[in-house]
Amino acid sequence: MNSKRVLVAYGSKHGATAGIADEIGKTLRADGLDAVVLPADTVTDVSGYDGVVLGGALYAGHWNSKARRCARRNAEQLRHRPVWLFSSGPMDSSAEQHDIPPVPGVARRMKKLGAREHITFGGAVTAETPGPIARSLVRHGKGGDFRNPERVQAWAHHIGTELGAMG
Repeated sequence: MNSKRVLVAYGSKHGATAGIADEIGKTLRADGLDAVVLPADTVTDVSGYDGVVLGGALYAGHWNSKARRCARRNAEQLRHRPVWLFSSGPMDSSAEQHDIPPVPGVARRMKKLGAREHITFGGAVTAETPGPIARSLVRHGKGGDFRNPERVQAWAHHIGTELGAMG
């Protein structure tokens, strides 16, 4: 039996969301799945995958435009396979403390794509994050890395279990 192929695509501006996607891919591979991690703006065809995980960073309440365009561009194919969505962004531990519902644009996409579920992970802005907004956040003590690898891995294991249970 050949293993299921899973695409993990992400829209990331400064790399924090890419790091989450990499962690998901690594965990799915450890679970025996053939996971491919790609930037969302490079994904033009998802027909070769048994499942898709699509994530985007949140900026001012909006999902990363690369993730949005990927969802739109591949909508027809995505509707015919299991899809999971994730967001990253809160610059605090709120994503650890309670489930954060998807922002309205992501909620609409979930419905359009028939996505199985959505999860929000904490984001990261550190001294290495480029840009004046990031520098200002760090300077004012609002930066940090709020990604929780254990939580990301647990969600990826859950996806792997669901995909493994499918035909």
